[in-house]
Amino acid sequence: MIVLDDLDNKLLEHFRGFVVKKDLVRSLKVGANVPVFVLEFLIANSCSTDDEEKIKQGMENVKSILSKHYVNPEESNLIQSRIREKGSYKIIDRISVKLDTKKDVYWADLQNSNIRDGVISDAMVSAHDKMLMGGIWAIIDIEYDAYSKEGATLHPFLIKDIKPIQLSSFDNSRLISKRKEFSKSEWLNLLLRSCGYEPESEGMTHRVKMLLLSRLLPMVEANFNFVELGPRSTGKSFVYKELTPYAVLISGGQGTIAKLFVHGSTGKVGAVGQWDAICFDEATDKIFKERDAVPLMKDYMESGSFSRAGAGGEITGVASIILNGNINQPIETVLQTSHLFSALSDEVNNDTAFLDRIHFYLPGWEMIKFSPDNFTDNFGFSTDYFSECLKSFRKSTYTDTLEDYFTLGSHLKQRDTKPVKKTVSGFIKLMHPDGDFTKEDVREYLELAIEMRRRVKEQLKRIGGMEFWDTNFSYIDKETQDEHYIGLPEEKGSHLIENTPLQPGVCYTSTSDGDNLALVRIEVVITSGSGKLNITGVSNNPVKENIKNTFLYIKANEKTILDEQHSLKNFDVSVQVTTLLGSNVSSGIGSAVYIAIISSIYKKNLKPGLAVLGNISVGGAVERAINFTDKITMLSENGAKTVIVPMDNLNEIPNVPATVLGNTDVPFYSNNQMLMQKGILVD
Repeated sequence: MIVLDDLDNKLLEHFRGFVVKKDLVRSLKVGANVPVFVLEFLIANSCSTDDEEKIKQGMENVKSILSKHYVNPEESNLIQSRIREKGSYKIIDRISVKLDTKKDVYWADLQNSNIRDGVISDAMVSAHDKMLMGGIWAIIDIEYDAYSKEGATLHPFLIKDIKPIQLSSFDNSRLISKRKEFSKSEWLNLLLRSCGYEPESEGMTHRVKMLLLSRLLPMVEANFNFVELGPRSTGKSFVYKELTPYAVLISGGQGTIAKLFVHGSTGKVGAVGQWDAICFDEATDKIFKERDAVPLMKDYMESGSFSRAGAGGEITGVASIILNGNINQPIETVLQTSHLFSALSDEVNNDTAFLDRIHFYLPGWEMIKFSPDNFTDNFGFSTDYFSECLKSFRKSTYTDTLEDYFTLGSHLKQRDTKPVKKTVSGFIKLMHPDGDFTKEDVREYLELAIEMRRRVKEQLKRIGGMEFWDTNFSYIDKETQDEHYIGLPEEKGSHLIENTPLQPGVCYTSTSDGDNLALVRIEVVITSGSGKLNITGVSNNPVKENIKNTFLYIKANEKTILDEQHSLKNFDVSVQVTTLLGSNVSSGIGSAVYIAIISSIYKKNLKPGLAVLGNISVGGAVERAINFTDKITMLSENGAKTVIVPMDNLNEIPNVPATVLGNTDVPFYSNNQMLMQKGILVD
């Protein structure tokens, strides 16, 4: 009994003939070492239906074709015998071709049939030149001629015809016109089901879905440089091995100059000019066979072109580069002892020039380890149709779209801007192929893009030091002029205080009732109004008095603190107090409230990981912080990078542990102007 959900019914209504039930593919896949796109090529037309009887008939037909024509490696002798006995035969196999320069002829190798040095015409090689670049899956007509010789050597197997296993023609207009029939979440689920994933299974949060989707970016964006490092069993290479005939997997150490870039004697362009994506599987092992390949790859990753002596000038390519590999330690350990590229091959893991060319670092440690429940039983696009869709998207671009709504922050240099724009463009192509999207859609993709590029830059800072200091990546909303800083989940670790510039109105402090400490977050929101104060998150009267006194001090002195345009009489001020750690909040938070209110009014970001100790009295005097050493230590241990403290605590600095002072800056202030000067982030 076939049970369909709403998305299945929509798919069959709008894409019948272009979808398959993915569990059918898995049932055939068992015991057959054949890529998914080959199986789906065979079953798409006969099984793109919800009619159980037709599906059963279609599956029987596909099984018959596979049993008669698909070659399992252990059956190679049987197939060779069958070809000999019948004189000619049709098989499904992976065919690759090599050039014999001594004899000036091409020879064909059939992977599963174990046929070596089959005779193939120059014209056929020219028509299907990807056979020279790792091979293609195809339906192959092969003949046996006992008298076919090259000198004294018999070459009885003759390749007569090849039909590559991919659509012979393609038009993506249906996909574009039908996109409007699906909501954004439905479309995301459809794309994931087309990859074989079940988006409604356990562990599939929206973030995990978007990370899975991002594996398709190299297929829709030309010259996209992508890295995924993480645990085993997360399907890192699955997309490039199984889901498209336009990507090639290169095993560790097999990346030669001739295979990748250009053949020295023939001048033929290598894989970068032949494929849409080149995936280096297990890039934690040696990636390239020759050291000379590294500088060529740097050139190519930077500009999509390279020069090679004797190759006749500059050569261009469109292939995206993917590096996949395993990280075997907990990510916290890697970050404490090294950097997130350390798992890569020694050729490149400390080469900042190479690593800086990476556009997108997918955090593989966030991916789920796949179990049977994570693979879908529902309908998705057939892989041959889906792979053609992905390829067709390469012709369009949305790289300038983000500029309609947002400006990138000052820390993003040219080499950071390009990856961010290409990532946003790729997500729009995947999620909105009809070009119909909103500002908030672009914001979501922009924040992901900035995070993935910042991950690269943060590791470069660990490796190369101050050359890569500018990692506070942000974007500015053109409409509101608000600046938003994007952090990294793994950099926060166990820290409660974020290490990116704080949003206007946000500040941290620590309080003590004499025996117990509390880590406190202050958040101030300014809205148009008439000068009212609203306090939430705290019931302690002394703390409320602290906040009121600070507010009244600003109000009484606003001619020296604020300008007319920002007068408190034009605003209502809401102060949210949140205890993040420890006992209930105590008094002594006035200075933190002061800097939060002023930064919120002027929309000024505060320094990364900022905390403030001390109190400002109604008369403006700065009051000393009690339990100074304990407060500084607590703030530092929870991620504070800067703690601004009253000048009256200066004599207590010798009591602060050296390890704390090594991790956290402790500047002093004696009045409200000094507090603002030392707390505001300078552009």
